[in-house]
Amino acid sequence: MVAVASAVAAVAAVAGTVMVLGDGGDGRDAERAGTAVSRAGRLYLHPESQVRDWVRANPGDGRRAVIESRIAARPAAVWFAEYAPETITSRVRAVTSGAAAQDRVPVLVPYAIPDRDCGGASQGGAPDVGAYGDWIERFAAGLGSGEVVVILEPDSIAQTDCLSEDRRADRFAALAHAGRVLKAANPRARVYYDAGHSHWHAPARQAALLKQAGAASSASAGIFSNVSNFRTTADEIAYDRQVLAALGGPAGLGAVVDTSRNGNGPPADGQWCDPDGRRIGRAPTLDTGEAHIDAYLWVKLPGESDGCKGAAGTFSPAYAYELAR
Repeated sequence: MVAVASAVAAVAAVAGTVMVLGDGGDGRDAERAGTAVSRAGRLYLHPESQVRDWVRANPGDGRRAVIESRIAARPAAVWFAEYAPETITSRVRAVTSGAAAQDRVPVLVPYAIPDRDCGGASQGGAPDVGAYGDWIERFAAGLGSGEVVVILEPDSIAQTDCLSEDRRADRFAALAHAGRVLKAANPRARVYYDAGHSHWHAPARQAALLKQAGAASSASAGIFSNVSNFRTTADEIAYDRQVLAALGGPAGLGAVVDTSRNGNGPPADGQWCDPDGRRIGRAPTLDTGEAHIDAYLWVKLPGESDGCKGAAGTFSPAYAYELAR
């Protein structure tokens, strides 16, 4: 994946939950994240993830307490990256029903768009747009009727330069269809579209791409940014507001920011693949106190590699400890 991209690493079909402590790049101490954590009480902590598996399997590891309290104990997105149409409905339903039983809000990431990651470390997805349409309909069938946040296909809009004109048009049509299907299946679903991040495309260009993918339609809740990246929360807020202003669309469109690894901001050299010296960012919450910013979420699972500190999508306790301590 090119250096400007979000560096999403493919994850297991249901890659569980993780979360945040830290400051989101504004200099506040990690301990002050507790207030935001309490406001995140409605976010769902899924019981299955690579980090939680590691914590259970390593009771004597000296890094365990830090990783458990600062990552494994906190809610994060559940990714669906495996193209397996026959099981996707039941896997989604398992998460949404678990969240509903606790009156919590799950964050789901469908990640199976054809030509995913332009053949990079996270390549894969459905074989073609027709197959993807069927997959997303099966995905939607598992959403249930409760409130749910859907982070629709990270990198799928910002990273389209690798596609031919025809394939780009197919991609945008598939995403627009996905938004309609998800919203029709569950009117309480909040579907957010890929806006890249603040050091990728200019806001007007990103808004133009988003419009082609249906992000200004009634099926859209708005946009998301900074997935798997390290840009500061302040930079993302400013950028997202500019994108939303250029996007237009229904009143009430908002943005969510991935704060999972942006506690120290981006590395000076622009490295996106498991860079050293980063840390977890501001805690996930549905109450940001910022106009047009709907949530801070942990979309990327802290400790899961981009492909440099381990195979893409695999959990690295050394990396998790570095981020959390």
